[in-house]
Amino acid sequence: MDTMTHDSAAQRLRSGLILAMLSASSFGLSGSLARGLMNAGWSAASVVAVRVLVAAVVVMPMAARQLRGDWQLLRRNASLITAYGLVAVAGTQLAYFNAVAHMAVGVALLIEYTAPIAVVGWLWVRYRERPGAATVAGAALGITGLFLVIDLRSGLTTSWVGIAWALAAMIGAAGYFVLSAHGDGSLPGTVLAAGGLLIGGLALLAAGAVGIVPLHATTNPVVFQHFTVPWWPPVLALGIVTAALAYVSGIAATRLLGSRLASFVALFEVLAALLFAWALLGEAPRIIQLLGGTLILGGVIVVRRGELDTTAPATTHSA
Repeated sequence: MDTMTHDSAAQRLRSGLILAMLSASSFGLSGSLARGLMNAGWSAASVVAVRVLVAAVVVMPMAARQLRGDWQLLRRNASLITAYGLVAVAGTQLAYFNAVAHMAVGVALLIEYTAPIAVVGWLWVRYRERPGAATVAGAALGITGLFLVIDLRSGLTTSWVGIAWALAAMIGAAGYFVLSAHGDGSLPGTVLAAGGLLIGGLALLAAGAVGIVPLHATTNPVVFQHFTVPWWPPVLALGIVTAALAYVSGIAATRLLGSRLASFVALFEVLAALLFAWALLGEAPRIIQLLGGTLILGGVIVVRRGELDTTAPATTHSA
Protein backbone atom coordinates (compact mmCIF):
# COMPACT_ATOMS: atom_id res chain seq x y z
CA MET A 1 0.00 0.00 0.00
CA ASP A 2 2.84 2.41 0.89
CA THR A 3 4.51 1.64 -2.45
CA MET A 4 1.30 2.35 -4.36
CA THR A 5 0.82 5.62 -2.47
CA HIS A 6 4.41 6.67 -3.21
CA ASP A 7 4.05 5.78 -6.89
CA SER A 8 0.81 7.76 -7.12
CA ALA A 9 2.39 10.80 -5.47
CA ALA A 10 5.42 10.57 -7.76
CA GLN A 11 3.17 10.37 -10.83
CA ARG A 12 1.19 13.41 -9.69
CA LEU A 13 4.43 15.28 -9.15
CA ARG A 14 5.74 14.43 -12.63
CA SER A 15 2.45 15.33 -14.27
CA GLY A 16 2.24 18.55 -12.30
CA LEU A 17 5.77 19.60 -13.21
CA ILE A 18 5.17 18.91 -16.92
CA LEU A 19 1.94 20.93 -16.87
CA ALA A 20 3.59 23.75 -14.89
CA MET A 21 6.46 23.98 -17.39
CA LEU A 22 3.96 23.94 -20.28
CA SER A 23 2.01 26.75 -18.62
CA ALA A 24 5.12 28.84 -17.90
CA SER A 25 6.39 28.40 -21.46
CA SER A 26 2.99 29.33 -22.90
CA PHE A 27 2.77 32.43 -20.75
CA GLY A 28 6.36 33.30 -21.72
CA LEU A 29 5.46 33.44 -25.42
CA SER A 30 2.88 36.17 -24.80
CA GLY A 31 5.41 38.99 -24.39
CA SER A 32 7.01 38.57 -27.82
CA LEU A 33 3.67 38.20 -29.62
CA ALA A 34 2.25 41.18 -27.75
CA ARG A 35 5.34 43.27 -28.57
CA GLY A 36 4.79 42.57 -32.26
CA LEU A 37 1.18 43.71 -32.06
CA MET A 38 2.07 46.79 -30.03
CA ASN A 39 4.75 47.71 -32.57
CA ALA A 40 1.98 47.47 -35.18
CA GLY A 41 -0.12 50.03 -33.28
CA TRP A 42 -2.05 48.07 -30.66
CA SER A 43 -2.32 49.31 -27.08
CA ALA A 44 -1.19 46.90 -24.37
CA ALA A 45 -4.64 46.71 -22.80
CA SER A 46 -6.23 45.90 -26.17
CA VAL A 47 -3.78 43.04 -26.64
CA VAL A 48 -4.60 41.58 -23.23
CA ALA A 49 -8.36 42.05 -23.56
CA VAL A 50 -8.47 40.33 -26.96
CA ARG A 51 -6.11 37.64 -25.70
CA VAL A 52 -8.23 36.62 -22.72
CA LEU A 53 -11.57 36.94 -24.54
CA VAL A 54 -10.35 34.73 -27.42
CA ALA A 55 -9.16 32.26 -24.79
CA ALA A 56 -12.56 32.33 -23.10
CA VAL A 57 -14.26 31.50 -26.42
CA VAL A 58 -11.82 28.59 -26.94
CA VAL A 59 -12.21 27.14 -23.43
CA MET A 60 -15.98 27.64 -22.95
CA PRO A 61 -17.12 24.67 -25.12
CA MET A 62 -14.85 22.33 -23.13
CA ALA A 63 -16.05 23.90 -19.88
CA ALA A 64 -19.71 23.47 -20.86
CA ARG A 65 -19.08 19.81 -21.70
CA GLN A 66 -17.43 19.21 -18.31
CA LEU A 67 -20.12 21.16 -16.47
CA ARG A 68 -22.82 18.86 -17.93
CA GLY A 69 -25.63 21.24 -17.11
CA ASP A 70 -24.78 21.33 -13.40
CA TRP A 71 -25.54 25.04 -12.96
CA GLN A 72 -25.76 24.56 -9.22
CA LEU A 73 -22.04 23.79 -9.20
CA LEU A 74 -21.44 27.02 -11.08
CA ARG A 75 -23.52 28.99 -8.58
CA ARG A 76 -21.74 27.43 -5.60
CA ASN A 77 -18.39 28.51 -7.02
CA ALA A 78 -19.47 31.89 -8.39
CA SER A 79 -17.38 33.82 -5.86
CA LEU A 80 -14.25 31.78 -6.69
CA ILE A 81 -14.71 32.26 -10.46
CA THR A 82 -15.36 35.98 -10.03
CA ALA A 83 -12.32 36.42 -7.79
CA TYR A 84 -10.18 34.49 -10.27
CA GLY A 85 -11.30 36.69 -13.17
CA LEU A 86 -10.93 39.99 -11.33
CA VAL A 87 -7.74 39.22 -9.36
CA ALA A 88 -5.78 36.57 -11.27
CA VAL A 89 -6.65 37.75 -14.80
CA ALA A 90 -7.75 41.40 -15.00
CA GLY A 91 -6.28 42.80 -11.78
CA THR A 92 -2.79 41.45 -12.33
CA GLN A 93 -2.63 42.70 -15.90
CA LEU A 94 -3.98 46.17 -15.09
CA ALA A 95 -1.61 46.56 -12.15
CA TYR A 96 1.39 45.49 -14.22
CA PHE A 97 0.57 47.88 -17.09
CA ASN A 98 0.19 50.76 -14.64
CA ALA A 99 3.48 49.80 -12.99
CA VAL A 100 5.48 49.89 -16.22
CA ALA A 101 3.98 53.30 -16.98
CA HIS A 102 5.89 54.65 -13.95
CA MET A 103 9.04 52.50 -13.75
CA ALA A 104 11.45 50.29 -15.69
CA VAL A 105 9.97 47.06 -17.03
CA GLY A 106 12.72 44.98 -15.42
CA VAL A 107 12.08 46.39 -11.96
CA ALA A 108 8.32 45.89 -12.31
CA LEU A 109 8.86 42.28 -13.37
CA LEU A 110 11.21 41.67 -10.47
CA ILE A 111 8.63 42.90 -7.96
CA GLU A 112 5.77 40.96 -9.59
CA TYR A 113 7.75 37.72 -9.66
CA THR A 114 8.39 37.77 -5.94
CA ALA A 115 4.90 36.21 -5.86
CA PRO A 116 6.24 32.81 -4.65
CA ILE A 117 7.37 34.51 -1.44
CA ALA A 118 3.87 35.94 -1.01
CA VAL A 119 2.40 32.47 -1.57
CA VAL A 120 4.70 30.97 1.07
CA GLY A 121 3.76 33.77 3.48
CA TRP A 122 0.04 33.28 2.86
CA LEU A 123 0.23 29.54 3.46
CA TRP A 124 2.21 30.19 6.67
CA VAL A 125 -0.23 32.79 8.03
CA ARG A 126 -3.48 31.21 6.83
CA TYR A 127 -2.75 27.49 7.23
CA ARG A 128 0.27 27.47 9.59
CA GLU A 129 2.40 25.81 6.88
CA ARG A 130 5.75 27.09 8.05
CA PRO A 131 8.33 27.01 5.22
CA GLY A 132 11.17 24.58 5.71
CA ALA A 133 14.85 25.21 5.13
CA ALA A 134 14.63 23.82 1.59
CA THR A 135 11.83 26.23 0.67
CA VAL A 136 13.77 29.21 2.06
CA ALA A 137 16.95 28.14 0.26
CA GLY A 138 15.07 27.53 -2.98
CA ALA A 139 13.41 30.93 -2.72
CA ALA A 140 16.80 32.60 -2.28
CA LEU A 141 18.21 30.80 -5.33
CA GLY A 142 15.13 31.53 -7.45
CA ILE A 143 14.96 35.24 -6.61
CA THR A 144 18.71 35.61 -7.15
CA GLY A 145 18.32 33.97 -10.54
CA LEU A 146 15.41 36.30 -11.29
CA PHE A 147 17.63 39.32 -10.58
CA LEU A 148 20.17 38.01 -13.10
CA VAL A 149 17.60 37.07 -15.77
CA ILE A 150 15.94 40.48 -15.69
CA ASP A 151 19.38 42.18 -15.59
CA LEU A 152 18.55 45.49 -13.97
CA ARG A 153 21.70 47.12 -15.37
CA SER A 154 19.57 48.20 -18.34
CA GLY A 155 18.03 50.92 -16.17
CA LEU A 156 16.70 51.42 -12.67
CA THR A 157 14.05 54.13 -12.72
CA THR A 158 11.38 53.81 -10.06
CA SER A 159 8.64 55.79 -8.38
CA TRP A 160 6.50 55.17 -5.34
CA VAL A 161 3.41 54.99 -7.55
CA GLY A 162 5.12 52.42 -9.79
CA ILE A 163 6.23 50.35 -6.80
CA ALA A 164 2.67 50.36 -5.42
CA TRP A 165 1.26 49.13 -8.75
CA ALA A 166 4.00 46.47 -9.06
CA LEU A 167 3.22 45.22 -5.56
CA ALA A 168 -0.44 45.00 -6.56
CA ALA A 169 0.61 42.93 -9.59
CA MET A 170 2.62 40.67 -7.29
CA ILE A 171 -0.43 40.15 -5.06
CA GLY A 172 -2.50 39.36 -8.15
CA ALA A 173 0.07 36.83 -9.35
CA ALA A 174 0.12 35.20 -5.92
CA GLY A 175 -3.68 35.15 -6.00
CA TYR A 176 -3.51 33.26 -9.30
CA PHE A 177 -1.72 30.34 -7.61
CA VAL A 178 -3.78 30.40 -4.41
CA LEU A 179 -7.10 30.60 -6.26
CA SER A 180 -6.05 27.92 -8.78
CA ALA A 181 -5.54 25.48 -5.92
CA HIS A 182 -8.64 26.63 -4.03
CA GLY A 183 -11.73 24.50 -3.54
CA ASP A 184 -12.68 20.89 -2.95
CA GLY A 185 -11.87 19.67 -6.47
CA SER A 186 -15.48 19.55 -7.64
CA LEU A 187 -15.09 22.51 -10.01
CA PRO A 188 -13.26 21.44 -13.21
CA GLY A 189 -10.21 23.54 -14.04
CA THR A 190 -11.56 24.36 -17.49
CA VAL A 191 -14.73 25.82 -15.94
CA LEU A 192 -12.66 27.99 -13.58
CA ALA A 193 -10.45 29.11 -16.49
CA ALA A 194 -13.36 29.85 -18.85
CA GLY A 195 -15.32 31.83 -16.28
CA GLY A 196 -12.26 33.71 -15.05
CA LEU A 197 -11.07 34.59 -18.55
CA LEU A 198 -14.53 35.83 -19.57
CA ILE A 199 -14.93 37.96 -16.44
CA GLY A 200 -11.34 39.21 -16.69
CA GLY A 201 -11.71 40.15 -20.34
CA LEU A 202 -14.97 42.01 -19.74
CA ALA A 203 -13.38 43.80 -16.78
CA LEU A 204 -10.50 44.95 -19.00
CA LEU A 205 -12.95 46.24 -21.60
CA ALA A 206 -14.81 48.10 -18.86
CA ALA A 207 -11.53 49.58 -17.61
CA GLY A 208 -10.80 50.79 -21.12
CA ALA A 209 -14.29 52.22 -21.52
CA VAL A 210 -13.90 54.43 -18.43
CA GLY A 211 -10.38 55.48 -19.38
CA ILE A 212 -8.29 53.51 -16.87
CA VAL A 213 -6.31 51.99 -19.75
CA PRO A 214 -6.20 52.98 -23.45
CA LEU A 215 -7.90 50.62 -25.91
CA HIS A 216 -6.96 50.83 -29.59
CA ALA A 217 -5.98 48.32 -32.28
CA THR A 218 -5.02 48.23 -35.97
CA THR A 219 -5.02 45.79 -38.87
CA ASN A 220 -1.40 46.60 -39.77
CA PRO A 221 0.95 43.66 -40.56
CA VAL A 222 2.97 42.39 -37.59
CA VAL A 223 6.75 42.33 -38.08
CA PHE A 224 8.99 39.82 -36.29
CA GLN A 225 12.72 39.22 -36.67
CA HIS A 226 12.69 37.11 -39.86
CA PHE A 227 9.10 37.29 -41.08
CA THR A 228 5.95 39.41 -41.31
CA VAL A 229 2.41 38.13 -40.79
CA PRO A 230 -1.11 39.60 -40.84
CA TRP A 231 -2.49 40.81 -37.51
CA TRP A 232 -4.74 37.80 -36.84
CA PRO A 233 -2.24 34.89 -36.45
CA PRO A 234 -0.54 36.55 -33.44
CA VAL A 235 -3.97 37.32 -31.98
CA LEU A 236 -5.06 33.69 -32.31
CA ALA A 237 -1.75 32.45 -30.91
CA LEU A 238 -2.08 34.83 -27.96
CA GLY A 239 -5.60 33.62 -27.23
CA ILE A 240 -5.17 29.88 -27.83
CA VAL A 241 -1.57 29.24 -26.73
CA THR A 242 -0.61 31.97 -24.27
CA ALA A 243 -3.99 32.20 -22.53
CA ALA A 244 -6.31 29.20 -23.06
CA LEU A 245 -3.53 26.59 -22.90
CA ALA A 246 -1.54 28.54 -20.31
CA TYR A 247 -4.39 29.07 -17.84
CA VAL A 248 -5.90 25.58 -18.15
CA SER A 249 -2.54 23.82 -17.77
CA GLY A 250 -1.58 26.25 -14.98
CA ILE A 251 -4.71 25.47 -12.96
CA ALA A 252 -4.19 21.73 -13.45
CA ALA A 253 -0.53 22.02 -12.43
CA THR A 254 -1.34 24.01 -9.30
CA ARG A 255 -3.96 21.47 -8.22
CA LEU A 256 -1.37 18.70 -8.59
CA LEU A 257 1.61 20.50 -7.07
CA GLY A 258 0.02 22.88 -4.60
CA SER A 259 0.31 26.67 -4.68
CA ARG A 260 3.83 26.83 -3.27
CA LEU A 261 5.73 24.57 -5.65
CA ALA A 262 3.70 25.67 -8.68
CA SER A 263 4.53 29.33 -7.99
CA PHE A 264 8.26 28.56 -8.02
CA VAL A 265 8.10 26.54 -11.24
CA ALA A 266 6.29 29.52 -12.80
CA LEU A 267 9.52 31.55 -12.51
CA PHE A 268 10.50 29.77 -15.73
CA GLU A 269 8.09 32.09 -17.51
CA VAL A 270 10.70 34.87 -17.33
CA LEU A 271 13.38 32.64 -18.87
CA ALA A 272 10.96 31.38 -21.53
CA ALA A 273 10.08 34.99 -22.36
CA LEU A 274 13.77 35.71 -22.94
CA LEU A 275 14.19 32.74 -25.27
CA PHE A 276 11.06 33.59 -27.29
CA ALA A 277 12.21 37.21 -27.53
CA TRP A 278 15.52 35.92 -28.91
CA ALA A 279 13.77 33.78 -31.53
CA LEU A 280 11.05 36.23 -32.60
CA LEU A 281 12.51 39.67 -31.88
CA GLY A 282 16.25 39.08 -32.13
CA GLU A 283 16.85 40.06 -28.50
CA ALA A 284 19.67 37.66 -27.62
CA PRO A 285 20.01 36.82 -23.90
CA ARG A 286 23.27 37.67 -22.17
CA ILE A 287 25.44 35.17 -20.31
CA ILE A 288 24.35 36.62 -16.97
CA GLN A 289 20.73 35.95 -17.90
CA LEU A 290 21.45 32.32 -18.79
CA LEU A 291 23.22 31.98 -15.43
CA GLY A 292 20.10 33.38 -13.79
CA GLY A 293 18.01 30.74 -15.54
CA THR A 294 20.28 28.06 -14.11
CA LEU A 295 19.80 29.46 -10.61
CA ILE A 296 16.02 29.48 -11.07
CA LEU A 297 16.19 25.82 -12.08
CA GLY A 298 18.30 25.10 -8.99
CA GLY A 299 15.79 26.91 -6.78
CA VAL A 300 12.87 24.89 -8.17
CA ILE A 301 14.76 21.63 -7.61
CA VAL A 302 15.53 22.58 -4.00
CA VAL A 303 11.90 23.55 -3.29
CA ARG A 304 10.75 20.31 -4.95
CA ARG A 305 13.01 18.28 -2.67
CA GLY A 306 11.61 20.12 0.32
CA GLU A 307 8.06 19.35 -0.79
CA LEU A 308 8.90 15.65 -1.12
CA ASP A 309 10.45 15.59 2.35
CA THR A 310 7.46 17.17 4.08
CA THR A 311 4.01 16.76 2.57
CA ALA A 312 2.33 15.33 -0.50
CA PRO A 313 2.72 17.68 -3.46
CA ALA A 314 -0.97 17.85 -4.27
CA THR A 315 -2.03 19.67 -1.10
CA THR A 316 -4.87 22.13 -1.74
CA HIS A 317 -7.16 24.11 0.53
CA SER A 318 -10.88 24.72 0.44
CA ALA A 319 -11.03 27.62 2.87
